Amino acid sequence: MVFFESLFSLILAILGLGFLVFIHELGHYWMARKEGMKVEAFSIGFGPPIISWMRDGVRWQISWIPFGGFVKIAGMQKERGCEPHEIEGGFYSKTPWQRIKVSFLGPAVNILFALLLFSILWFSGGREKQFAEFTRRIGWVDPQSNLYAKGVRPGDVIETYDGRPFSGIKDLMLAGLMKGNQNRIEGYKIDAFTGKRTDFDYTLENYLVRDAAVQHRTIGVASPASYLIYDAEKSPPLSGTPMANSGIQDGDRIFWVDGEVLYSKEHLVNAVNESSAFLTVRRGGSIFHAKVPRIHLDELRMTPMQKAEMDDWQYEAKLGGPLNDLYFIPYLLSPSGTVEMRLDFIDEQDQKRAFEQCLRCSFFHPLEEGDKILAIDGQSISSSYDLLNDLQKRRVLMIVQREPSALAPDSWKAADADFEKLSDRKDLQNIVSSIGVAPVRQSGRLVLLNAVEPKPLNELSSVFDKHKEQMEKSLAQIEAIKDPHVRRESLERFLAMQKQMYLGIGFSDRPVIYNPSPIDLFLNVFKETWRTLSNLFSGNLSPKYMSGPVGIVQVVQFSWTQGIKEALFWMAFISLNLGIVNLLPIPVLDGGHISFSLYEALTKRRISAKMMERLVLPFFGLLIAFFIYITYHDLSRIFSRFF
Repeated sequence: MVFFESLFSLILAILGLGFLVFIHELGHYWMARKEGMKVEAFSIGFGPPIISWMRDGVRWQISWIPFGGFVKIAGMQKERGCEPHEIEGGFYSKTPWQRIKVSFLGPAVNILFALLLFSILWFSGGREKQFAEFTRRIGWVDPQSNLYAKGVRPGDVIETYDGRPFSGIKDLMLAGLMKGNQNRIEGYKIDAFTGKRTDFDYTLENYLVRDAAVQHRTIGVASPASYLIYDAEKSPPLSGTPMANSGIQDGDRIFWVDGEVLYSKEHLVNAVNESSAFLTVRRGGSIFHAKVPRIHLDELRMTPMQKAEMDDWQYEAKLGGPLNDLYFIPYLLSPSGTVEMRLDFIDEQDQKRAFEQCLRCSFFHPLEEGDKILAIDGQSISSSYDLLNDLQKRRVLMIVQREPSALAPDSWKAADADFEKLSDRKDLQNIVSSIGVAPVRQSGRLVLLNAVEPKPLNELSSVFDKHKEQMEKSLAQIEAIKDPHVRRESLERFLAMQKQMYLGIGFSDRPVIYNPSPIDLFLNVFKETWRTLSNLFSGNLSPKYMSGPVGIVQVVQFSWTQGIKEALFWMAFISLNLGIVNLLPIPVLDGGHISFSLYEALTKRRISAKMMERLVLPFFGLLIAFFIYITYHDLSRIFSRFF
């Protein structure tokens, strides 16, 4: 069934692209006939014809190679030793203005058709997209980047990127493919608990990162923000997963984990995989919460007497195995759980790494002498060996936003504002302040789930069988990488992923309705195309990132699987690109013929056939080489998924 659906969408993609070529050439054909030119052939596709027929003196044909087409007008090539302008009814026998009209109408038809499709999309109510595609809010920041060092965190907002208004992830992706050394980023930081805003304006160096087998540049913005909504229909069954007894319900949005308001899947993955503990602490007459590192005892510098006391606690807690393999916090405690002093690490780098994971959390409060630990991860303790026992399992505290309309589409214009409005700061404070004391399970729309113990993939019975097959496939792909450096890096990332802890469920982003006016949509695509072309010709963008005929067919094929509106958008996008590219003043394109005609109109001098050949043939060779190059990279991207 899936095969036939893919085949059907592929056929629709090829037919759709063939139609764009057809109307382009039909524009040339109609204007050429109107201006009295002799049209000899009209072909959809290149190469030997599959079928051909004669009508009104024109040979119509459909050829084997569907990516393109042409209208052959008499006199566009040197014939019988005559100059092109000497051929009766030929292209160059007409005035420059007539030739310009014929050359221009093909691209013009594509441009107008794109505007027509954009108008249809607008009248039909627009497309349903994901919040992450259009948000200006940051979802994750590389902790090793200078951007992170300057205090920019998930949830902060980008207003301009590299001097241009920031409109979403597409700007990040395009900027990541450029060869520039710096990018300027402007926006504001926002405190998730108070709502306080602080403007920022940084110019930062780009650095290379590798995503799968593709390198790109970044200043540290790793992903856009997204909703994390539990969708029971799209997720595996809860049974056998850590979330089975959590109390999560269909439509719940994961909002807060262990002291952090969440802004993306990457944020959630990092929060779940941190080795930390969320403590409830009494200091004097006040109670507060602190996020502290959870580390192996062998990383801490302890005296023999201190280790002996730990041995006693291990015995009381009935924990087996070597003492050094047990988890604890970097503080020396009394038997009742009162802090006596902070313990040093054997290695300073281990200390930096352990505390670094807690630094971004607003609940990072170093413990002081006399602090009494009341609870860990919401579970009350009465002694230090209780704490030692509970630290051996990683537990995650989660607060969800129980909003029945969370999966209902929102306007893309209001999406960022609504994301912030849904923060429920007072309700969040009510729940968090009660953890480990007298827990408030629900306040407003926010609900505290039961503590969850994340597990590695091989312990997730509901997803492991499917993952095992994917794991074997991924290993085969890594082994097939020829570059030893890239292969080693890929293997390291793969092994690190196998050690990650998971919740065992999937999440959906919130849908948004993207419906700008036809003119806005037209101008947005035009600007994006122009920016891409200008960076391509300036050398800032490598041609290997461009899509050729194979890549374009693949995009259109995928768009058909997403629905007719998505397919209409990409048809419009490609049609507009086809029109713009063909107007470039390159001799083999329509823009080249327009340039020749303008030269003749201004200078009153004809360009000889010999001169035209000298101009056209080199560019034709370059164009063929360019298409071979980008087709090679299109095929490489496709086959890299299978080998």
